[in-house]
Amino acid sequence: MPECWDGEHDIETPYGLLHVVIRGSPKGNRPAILTYHDVGLNHKLCFNTFFNFEDMQEITKHFVVCHVDAPGQQVGASQFPQGYQFPSMEQLAAMLPSVVQHFGFKYVIGIGVGAGAYVLAKFALIFPDLVEGLVLMNIDPNGKGWIDWAATKLSGLTSTLPDTVLSHLFSQEELVSNTELVQSYRQQISNVVNQANLQLFWNMYNSRRDLDISRPGTVPNAKTLRCPVMLVVGDNAPAEDGVVECNSKLDPTTTTFLKMADSGGLPQVTQPGKLTEAFKYFLQGMGYMPSASMTRLARSRTASLTSANSVDGSRPQACTHSESSEGLGQVNHTMEVSC
Repeated sequence: MPECWDGEHDIETPYGLLHVVIRGSPKGNRPAILTYHDVGLNHKLCFNTFFNFEDMQEITKHFVVCHVDAPGQQVGASQFPQGYQFPSMEQLAAMLPSVVQHFGFKYVIGIGVGAGAYVLAKFALIFPDLVEGLVLMNIDPNGKGWIDWAATKLSGLTSTLPDTVLSHLFSQEELVSNTELVQSYRQQISNVVNQANLQLFWNMYNSRRDLDISRPGTVPNAKTLRCPVMLVVGDNAPAEDGVVECNSKLDPTTTTFLKMADSGGLPQVTQPGKLTEAFKYFLQGMGYMPSASMTRLARSRTASLTSANSVDGSRPQACTHSESSEGLGQVNHTMEVSC
């Protein structure tokens, strides 16, 4: 890989071109941070607030960052021709090895939101040797049943596409309050993302199958994510039930569950500081950035950690941890973190 690939690239894959943006240059043998956005968004709308956050620079200076846009969702994308078959969720995952190979990454740490979290989880299931860790926000591991499918179709008849997507992205409280953030995203989803291309992605996401994962030991030959995983969801977010169910299907010894208070449907936008802190400890737990200085957030507060033995379903016991480098990242069992 050249010294610096900084900028935009269109990568050939078995299922068409993929728009990718690289930030920074590779750092030795360290993995790349690879992001995948939610439906209705692109990498800018989904991740700019998070990656531009001041304390996040402490992390990104140690890694090359690779932002992936789903087909046709990037700013200025041309409309797909009539009859174009949008890739399935499995095919979207199967496009990613071409990106990894093109840039010479040995493996990646994925950060995905919603539909992007599903794609990255599927990618890790199919190509486990390419994924060292995953941060999955607002993931729903379940396929759509026929009742859900009918409800989605009905919603499409009675609501505009941007409003339908907003109900996927934001909590009911945020939508009812019609916050400035909701208004801003309604405008940007309408004007920045090609609506015909978005409709294809939305339809495909709502046609997804179950992720087909099971907690090790619960069924014979259980398939699950082999890498460390941090699950993230905002309180009262539309995806809350899905994330809780996903947590129940993952290996409790390698999974951290972060439920963020006062963050709504897009915690990476509304609470970038808290998420940055959690991500830093996640990386430290994987052996990266051991000497990174604590940010203002860690110095100024403690987190309430609920440690849950998810195997026997016993009642969680609350305890308080000071967030230090021995904190979040080093705990080796599933825990619920409310912050």
